[in-house]
Amino acid sequence: MAALGWLTPRRRSATARSVLAGEASAEAARKSEQELQESYEQEQAQARDAEEPPFPVEGDDKAAAFFDLDNTVMQGAAIFHFGRGLYKRKFFQRRELTRFAWQQAWFRLAGVEDPEHMQDARDSALSIVKGHRVSELMSIGEEIYDEYMAERIWPGTRALAQAHLDAGQKVWLVTAAPVEIATVIARRLGLTGALGTVAESVDGIYTGKLVGEPLHGPAKAEAVRALAGAENLDLARCAAYSDSHNDIPMLSLVGHPYAINPDSKLRKHARERDWRLRDYRTGRKAAKVGIPAAAGVGALAGGTAAAIAVHRRRR
Repeated sequence: MAALGWLTPRRRSATARSVLAGEASAEAARKSEQELQESYEQEQAQARDAEEPPFPVEGDDKAAAFFDLDNTVMQGAAIFHFGRGLYKRKFFQRRELTRFAWQQAWFRLAGVEDPEHMQDARDSALSIVKGHRVSELMSIGEEIYDEYMAERIWPGTRALAQAHLDAGQKVWLVTAAPVEIATVIARRLGLTGALGTVAESVDGIYTGKLVGEPLHGPAKAEAVRALAGAENLDLARCAAYSDSHNDIPMLSLVGHPYAINPDSKLRKHARERDWRLRDYRTGRKAAKVGIPAAAGVGALAGGTAAAIAVHRRRR
């Protein structure tokens, strides 16, 4: 029997290398399962598209399309890119830019909106533009679009929007970003217009306050409902596109909801309801760990490291 001793596993404690090997194997298995699932979803979507009648329906003037902006039409958050542009024009100091960079890093790392970060960013933007003319910010917004936003438009989502336009339908951005920024982006993409957060102005000058609340979550659904009523649209024939579970109220309002680059909660919700999914991210892991180029701001490194640490703790 001694000769068979080599067949009997020896009991030994796990080393750091064996723990690493085990964790790597588990992560590879999880990633493989995720990639297979996503590949299956894409195949199912293509098959469903081939079976169903053409959509959007050409000439249907009772239909329109509503697109979320951040991470749906454009990679990252518009308000953070806008903040970088304002910093470049010396609207505020390095300390505020570091905060904008940290928030943008978190958005890119986690792939979801953090309400506290988004609110903080909006509050910062309001304080920064207070006392400036609306026309001035609109003009600067055109420049910032070319500098930071144009190259971040998702081609796949842009093609979806163009399909609606080619069918003779109106296409609107619906976003928590300031309506002035959203309007610039919509115009540059050739879209109909934009619904966005409205900052109060008196005689064309920003007061530093909001009109109502940010256009976020249920507020987006209310904006779409109001616009549909004003435009005499049939919501059952309309489409909506978003990456975030925060926009489920808006997506649930229309007859053709799409989950685009969805976060985990929206992906699960979409699967359960057989909504169409589209993912234009070429490497989901790479997209999560990618960080914005903050134009030479050394302080970003510390904020990014902290964001990575938080992200790892939450995984």
